Parts: sequence; C-alpha cells; structure tokens
Amino acid sequence: MPTKFLESLGGKLAENWAANILTPAFVFWIGGLLAWVWRFGRKPLEDWLKQQPESLLIVVMVSGLLIIAVSGFVVQRFDLFILRFLEGYWSAWLLPLRRWMIQQKEHDLKRKDKRWQTLADKKDQQVITNEELEEYVTLDGQLMQFPSQPNRLMPTKLGNILRAAESRPYDKYGLDAVICWSRLWLLLPDGVKKELQEARSNLNTAARFWLWSLLFIVWTVWAWWAIPAGLVGAIFAYYWAVDAASIYCSLLESAFDLYRLELYKSLRWRIPINPKQEQELGQQLTTYLLRGLDGDRPIFTPLKEK
Repeated sequence: MPTKFLESLGGKLAENWAANILTPAFVFWIGGLLAWVWRFGRKPLEDWLKQQPESLLIVVMVSGLLIIAVSGFVVQRFDLFILRFLEGYWSAWLLPLRRWMIQQKEHDLKRKDKRWQTLADKKDQQVITNEELEEYVTLDGQLMQFPSQPNRLMPTKLGNILRAAESRPYDKYGLDAVICWSRLWLLLPDGVKKELQEARSNLNTAARFWLWSLLFIVWTVWAWWAIPAGLVGAIFAYYWAVDAASIYCSLLESAFDLYRLELYKSLRWRIPINPKQEQELGQQLTTYLLRGLDGDRPIFTPLKEK
C-alpha cells in the first residue's frame, strides 16, 4: 500500500508540476546533478542506486520532485522583484550606474530621433530610397520602445519598453495606465483577459528563467561549465523577456485603445467627442480615480434603466 501510494504521488507530481510550472527549476536541479556526476563520476551514483530497495528509490524520486516544486514556488514569489530589477529599479548604491545608463539611452534616443526626422522629411518629399525607407520603418519601431518624455527613461531596454507602454495611454487619452489599469481590467472581456494573462505569464517566466540561470552558476563548485551555461541562459532569458514585454505592452495598449470608453461608461463619465476633449476628460478621470473630486463638476451621466 505505501509503495502504491508513493508511486501515485510521484506520478501526480511529475505530471502536474515538473511538466508545466517548474521547468526552470527542473533544469536547475538536473543541471546540478549533471555537475555532480561531472565532478565525481557516474559510478558512485549507479552503485548507490543499485543497493537501494525499490520503496526507497520511490521516496527519493518523490522527495526530489517536492524539492523542485518547493524551490520553484519560492522563486516564483520573486517574479515581480526580478522583473523590476531587470527594468532598472535598483538600490541606491547602484544609482551612479543607473544615471550613466540612462544618459546613454538618452543619447541613443536623440540620435535615432534626429535620423528619423531626417528620413521623415525625405519621405514627405518623396525622395527617399528603398534602403532609407527600410531604415525609417526600423527606427520608427525602435522609437516606439522609448517613453515619450526623456525624464521617464529607464536604464534598460526592458524598462523602457514597459515604461513606454505605461506612458502611451496618457499621451493619447489623458489616462494614467498605472492608476486606471486595475479598473479597466475588470471591464475587459474574458477572451482579452486570457490573452493578456498569457502574455504576462510568458514575461514572468522569462524573468524567472533569468534568476534560475544566475543561480545555476552555484554549480561551479563541481563543474567549470556552469558559469558559461548560467551566463548564456541569463542573456537568453533577458532577450526572451524583451520580446515577451513587447507583446504584452502591445496588448496592454490595445486594451486601452478598444475598451477605454467602457471605463467612462461604468463611472458615468461624459464620453469625449474629440481628441482634445478626451485629453481633458481623461486627466480628470485619472484624478478622480486617484484622489476623488468634491466639486459640482463634472456632471455624471444619468443611469440607464434596465
């Protein structure tokens, strides 16, 4: 009976956890086992396994899966912290580096914007070459990954992509994405929520994989190749996070583009009739959600009778 129970538990753990949620943790611990074998050889492990009864091997397997599950769960709690670190929200002792990196990003932004303006003038005059048009399109996409205001620049590419997504609803509609998002989220259709959740989960997984890659370096106590493997994994994970952030931010912006008026309707806020009015009403709505208003303006729209 205990053996059957352990077999069943081990199967459940393997099926539900290792295959779906804990892949980075699984790779980390398997990498540690390979590093140990690299250092001490395969024979000691094989000899030990041959000497153990089946029930103990099942206990070892279940214990290993539990270790993978628990460690994966613990690291998952740090998803937001890791992501914010990759964005460039660093401790005070890293401020000099942060300032220097932001300056480099600012110079890069100015250089690209100047070149984009030159190409845009050529495009308007219809004297642009095919190569220049291709460069114009590339620069246009790159500039979209920077926040519109230079004082909101972040030190990393990932940080600027996410900061740009936060800034764009305010630039277009006067709505602060940080303040309005939790309210708008409750009004989104289930299908849209699912797409956003999947995109955000992909971003979180990339951030988690980055941390596991750095932790992988600990296995250098047994194998020298853990350092290059961990560094390669961290670089891969960072660019994975950049791509995932681009997709997530595109969906986030699209949610504001398509469903922002649902926020107006739910709060009985007057629907804007032109872009200028929308900027004014959007800023008022942001203030209302953040701190509230106590005057006699604006006038709420009447409730519709059901």
